[in-house]
Amino acid sequence: MDGMTVDYNGLIPNNVGLNDDARVRKALETWYPGYIDWWTQMGPEGFQDKLVYLRTAVGVGSEGWAKFGYVRMPEYRWGVLLAPEVEGRTIPFGAHKGERAWQEVPGEYRAMLRRLLVIQGDTEPASVEQQRHLGATAPSNYDLRNLFQVNVEEGRHLWAMVYLLQKYFGRDGREEAQELLHRRSGDRDSPRMLGAFNEATPDWLSFFMFTFFTDRDGKMQLHALAQSGFDPLSRTCRFMLTEEAHHMFVGETGVQRIVQRTCEAMRDAGIDDPTDVERVRALGVIDLPTLQKKANLHFSLTLDLFGNEISTNAANAFNAGLKGRYREDRLTDDHVLTDATYPVQRLKDGAIVQEDVPALSALNMRLRDDFVTDANAGVARWNRVLERAGFEYRLRLPHVAFNRRIGEFAAIHADTQGRMLSEQQWAGGKETMLPSDDDNRFIESLMRPVHAPGSYADWIAPPRIGIDNKPGNFEYVKIEA
Repeated sequence: MDGMTVDYNGLIPNNVGLNDDARVRKALETWYPGYIDWWTQMGPEGFQDKLVYLRTAVGVGSEGWAKFGYVRMPEYRWGVLLAPEVEGRTIPFGAHKGERAWQEVPGEYRAMLRRLLVIQGDTEPASVEQQRHLGATAPSNYDLRNLFQVNVEEGRHLWAMVYLLQKYFGRDGREEAQELLHRRSGDRDSPRMLGAFNEATPDWLSFFMFTFFTDRDGKMQLHALAQSGFDPLSRTCRFMLTEEAHHMFVGETGVQRIVQRTCEAMRDAGIDDPTDVERVRALGVIDLPTLQKKANLHFSLTLDLFGNEISTNAANAFNAGLKGRYREDRLTDDHVLTDATYPVQRLKDGAIVQEDVPALSALNMRLRDDFVTDANAGVARWNRVLERAGFEYRLRLPHVAFNRRIGEFAAIHADTQGRMLSEQQWAGGKETMLPSDDDNRFIESLMRPVHAPGSYADWIAPPRIGIDNKPGNFEYVKIEA
């Protein structure tokens, strides 16, 4: 096998030579039944027996890497796929910069690397669990299929991390792999490891915001890990990024289609003021202020995933050569950062100020800044829909101090502009910035399933083009089959 094509002859599709690695093959085949049990219990509810038009990876080259076809989700061919090896690759950053990339785990970094793999791995099944009930309220057959594509690929990304744990960490790795199947999103006794992955995803607007914001955090983390001096992790994440792009596409275009439909409905009804919430809601579409509040919520939850702005753990992982920065290979500094500084927003004497701190300690902040820049580009594309429709209203990302539970601003209240608020001011104004119970009930009232091919719920516009260039009435999920 040339490392580009995928071997589909065994139980576990792979391009890592499992046929020649009996120990790891046996470990993964032993883990497989537990994974299927988890998928059938915690994967998409009510659709396990339906034929879904899904893409499956058949190679890892840049062209023609996937094929499309109907498959029942429990029979999807999850597997272990690594991007092609780069001959002579060296570690691109940290104290080991310039040394040959590691093909085995360096002993002194074993615990740190295992922790990175487990945290990344834990996010993958968590999002499947969060989204398992959404099929019942899908706004179209097209969107239903996109949900399931995201779900099966999150499942494959779990396989990606489990392979690394099983191959390189022996008994410890096998135990961690089992724990990844035992934790549950939102469970009081055994929750997922990161806060945003224990939040409910109760409706499709939440799903689109999650895939726009939280999967974008995944993109940033995978880019940082794709720079790793541990070459199997680098290659794993490089291929995962190929699939992750679709998840953000689902989120960005989902919100964009909601904005488009709301604009169309307002225009047809002669409503010039998008903030006239009652009149807009009476049209059966989602008003723009509620869209803004949902964006505020999901943006702030996602910021917490980056951790503390000042972080010794991030510095240690960088110094060790295990986790770099976003697109490290395109940066022009010395990639060691011993003497460099980076500006960080901090809380000082009751005020938010910017302060230069050692760049090694501010790596979380830098990655978060890259995330904000990337997210802003997507918001700008939403706003172009408003601009073309002739409305002056614009969606915006809130200040990074807004609604935070982790980091510099966890102990304070700030509004969406970054102005400090008292407890009383926050309590009085929170519902103007975050979704209220009334907002959530309204959104829930719109969540009625539309499964007939070519039909769409009234609150969302059809996509510009179908998946795999299929026509608008294509049956992506065979509901009756």
